[in-house]
Amino acid sequence: MSTTEDKVFDATPEGDEPELKRVLGPKLLLLFIVGDILGAGVYAVTGTMAGTVGGLVWLPFLLAFIVATLTAFSYLELVTQYPQAAGAALYAHKAFGIHFVTFLVAFAVVCSGITSASTSANVLAQNLFGGLVVNGWMGMPGQGAVTAVAMGFMLLLAAINLRGVGESVKFNVVLTLIEMTALCIVIGVGFYVMAQGTGNFGEITVFTDSQDKGLFLAVTAATSIAFFAMVGFEDSVNMVEETRNPERIFPRTMLTGLGIAVILYMLVAVSVVTVLSPTELEGIREAEGAALLEVVHKGSPDFPIDKVFPFLAVFAVANTALINMLMASRLIYGMARQHVLPRQLGRVLPGRRTPWAGIAFSTILALGLIWYVTSDPDSNVVANLSGTTAFLLLCVFTVVNVACLVLRGKRDPSRKVFFTSPGQLPVVAALLCAFLAGPWVGRPLIQYQIAGGLMAIGVVLWFITWLITRKSNTRPGGPVGTQNVGQDGSVTPRPPGR
Repeated sequence: MSTTEDKVFDATPEGDEPELKRVLGPKLLLLFIVGDILGAGVYAVTGTMAGTVGGLVWLPFLLAFIVATLTAFSYLELVTQYPQAAGAALYAHKAFGIHFVTFLVAFAVVCSGITSASTSANVLAQNLFGGLVVNGWMGMPGQGAVTAVAMGFMLLLAAINLRGVGESVKFNVVLTLIEMTALCIVIGVGFYVMAQGTGNFGEITVFTDSQDKGLFLAVTAATSIAFFAMVGFEDSVNMVEETRNPERIFPRTMLTGLGIAVILYMLVAVSVVTVLSPTELEGIREAEGAALLEVVHKGSPDFPIDKVFPFLAVFAVANTALINMLMASRLIYGMARQHVLPRQLGRVLPGRRTPWAGIAFSTILALGLIWYVTSDPDSNVVANLSGTTAFLLLCVFTVVNVACLVLRGKRDPSRKVFFTSPGQLPVVAALLCAFLAGPWVGRPLIQYQIAGGLMAIGVVLWFITWLITRKSNTRPGGPVGTQNVGQDGSVTPRPPGR
């Protein structure tokens, strides 16, 4: 590819565009990474995992952490080599130089944001109704009511998004602390039950094969589910241009953040197994996002904390959904401005300077997604949406790991190397991510249908745009991540945690 075209695809601002302010030190970056990983994930998947492997629910979290860490090594090698805020799309372009591949990676990230936000909306609705039921303010609602609240929440997010939301690192810190507090409550309840001598601690080594899959297949399936809770670490690379000395602090901080997250998750898993009986563990498989609420409710019947916990969970997952939709709408805007998607999707609301077309497009996709998944009364909405998110990101991670290997051969010998993934770990990580994305892990067909449908929409729009740009001799752009859109003129929000 020519030098000129490489410049077109370079995500680094040129000319008079000001550089981003480097405000993040190691502590704030660590809190951001931890907050990015935590969120709706653990609420969404714990019940399904417990129903799959029984007392071994902690093991898939550990295995997902290992796979995520191996992939994190590749991200660290790439972000220290290319300290720019475009993430996976940039690495794919640098490695392969194929415009369509770059688009697929970027749009997969968009779709993962939409599916993650849809998951969060459903978990929010379930915890909201759970709080109302626990407090005795209403009876158990039907699925229709949960769906209506989830879709209403997505419309509320669109309205907030249209007004313009300036991100604040301090705000992220507060929300991270709230998320950690909610999980610490679950952990505290578990240890309280153990201290009372009424828990089932011995069950943490008991495998329950409720689906007759065998140990290997059941744990593998649960690991593919658990991966949804571990994603988010990769989004921190979009903060590299706002981090002080990123080459020095990024490796240690990202790996520390992953470690903190997996410790919290495993302690939560132990608490779930300790508080709930084996029969209850099998029963919560279809309880979608209500597993942790059930733990707090059963483990602390004499304390009012079970009446407060659902609303803490609502607050935590609401932020996840909001930032995911912010990310998705801004990426759509950026791709439209780069002539990768129809330019109509790059329309900006006068006055507010918010990308109303991108917001409308992503919201319509999210609403259609929620309606489609909930149209089947026997469908596990949260499991299917979270599984789709994990599948899309596993595909992106596979590409990133391969890109890491390719870019090793393209290194400038005179350029300093700050971090290198040990040995052939990118190969191992690529194979593991590809394996967990495959149908052999027991991933339901509907998750592939959702992902394929969303990507097909993007490909059709890309093809239409390609025909238009070809006719007008307009060269399409490349990875995006630096467009300034917002009421306050702030930079595009980075992709959030799940």
